[in-house]
Amino acid sequence: MSGQNQSSVQVNRTAGMPLSDFLMQLEDYNPTIPDAVTAYYLNTAGFEAADGRLVRLISLAAQKFISDITNDALQHCKMRGSQQSSSKTKAKDKRYTLTMDDLTPVLSECGITVKKPHYYI
Repeated sequence: MSGQNQSSVQVNRTAGMPLSDFLMQLEDYNPTIPDAVTAYYLNTAGFEAADGRLVRLISLAAQKFISDITNDALQHCKMRGSQQSSSKTKAKDKRYTLTMDDLTPVLSECGITVKKPHYYI
C-alpha cells in the first residue's frame, strides 16, 4: 500500500471513532505542557475549566501550535544556512540554533509581532 493510501485509510479509521474513545485516549496522554501550567494561564485569562479533559485538550492544542512554530523556524534556519554556506562542506551532525532571525518571520505569519530588545553597551 502506498503512503497516500495508508494515510487516507488512517483518516477514515479515525473519522468514525466515537468521541468517548477519543476522550479516553486524551486522559491517558501526557502533553509536553503540564495541565497545571495550562490551568494557571487559563485562570489568569478568566477561564475556569471544571473538566480536566478540557484543560488537557487545550494543552494539546498549545503543544501543536508551538510544535508548528518551531518546525517552521527550523525550516527557515535550514534555508538560511544553505544559502550562507553553499560552498562549505557539510558536517554529518549538523546542529541548529533557534534564533530570533528565524523565529520572527514565522511568528509574523501567525499574527504575532516581535520586537527586538534594545541592547545597552
